[in-house]
Amino acid sequence: MPYTIMKNAEFFTAALAQKYVFALQIGPDGMYSRVGAGLVQMFSDECVRLKNFDGSVVLYSRSDTKFQH
Repeated sequence: MPYTIMKNAEFFTAALAQKYVFALQIGPDGMYSRVGAGLVQMFSDECVRLKNFDGSVVLYSRSDTKFQH
């Protein structure tokens, strides 16, 4: 079962362990859907930066995105 990451310590642990994290956002139908995945490169109280499988980097807001690994 996927584990939801919410605390800074959990993001730090995921970054150190090089775990792939999935970013999920609520769609128009009210259901969560995956919008990205990657390794945690940076995190703050406002956002999380993930490095995708293809090497691209995406910044996600923590207020409207759910993160799981």
